[in-house]
Amino acid sequence: MSFRLLGIRQYAEHLSATEEGAVSMSVDMTLTCRDCGQAFTFTSGEQDFYASRGFSEPTRCADCRAARKAQRDGGSSYDSYGSSGGGYGGGSRGQRQMYSATCSSCGKEAQVPFQPSGDKPVYCSDCFQQRGGGNRGGGYGGRSRY
Repeated sequence: MSFRLLGIRQYAEHLSATEEGAVSMSVDMTLTCRDCGQAFTFTSGEQDFYASRGFSEPTRCADCRAARKAQRDGGSSYDSYGSSGGGYGGGSRGQRQMYSATCSSCGKEAQVPFQPSGDKPVYCSDCFQQRGGGNRGGGYGGRSRY
């Protein structure tokens, strides 16, 4: 039976059916990167991980995967995993467009991150904070909406 034609899940299922009680069901495989042509090792542990999540085997080496991810994500890489400081989007959004508006409370000019439509009040930063803006529904220690 040619295991190269099987997906990783079928390969793992075949091994589990033939080697009862085996903890690690696969052996290291040498694959060729589709981008740079270099050989890379797809370890037994990586195969088990991929199979457990239903992933197909990788077609790129770790360096080419990292380069592709950096290109796609605007500069981040596997090396910076978990070091973005939290939040959503990793901070690579760029400069946000701001709009001028007149504060509905104090009358000062305010810069806001949305186009005011005129049918709802707009507040400057100080008035927004005084009104409790920014911490409704989901902060710790505050009132619950439910």
